[in-house]
Amino acid sequence: MRQEEIYGYELSARLSEYGLNFVSEGSIYPVLLRLQKENLIVGKLKESPNGPPRKYYRLTEEGHRALDGFRREWTELKAAVDRILQLGEDGR
Repeated sequence: MRQEEIYGYELSARLSEYGLNFVSEGSIYPVLLRLQKENLIVGKLKESPNGPPRKYYRLTEEGHRALDGFRREWTELKAAVDRILQLGEDGR
């Protein structure tokens, strides 16, 4: 999925499928615009078989590096939170 192009509505639907139902379609587009301005993603307008053209987004090389960094940071944060929660359970 890292190399895949995706458009805003599809991204919103996928996030919902993964349990992030609170992320609305309307909040996706400002984030996509910010990521594009930061050169983390690039968008390309493509014809759609079902209506007007859609803007498809994909990660840039810089975006891939940022994603890798986020994954490392997330893993460290998750491990720390898991330790805290475990200590809380052990202290009961």
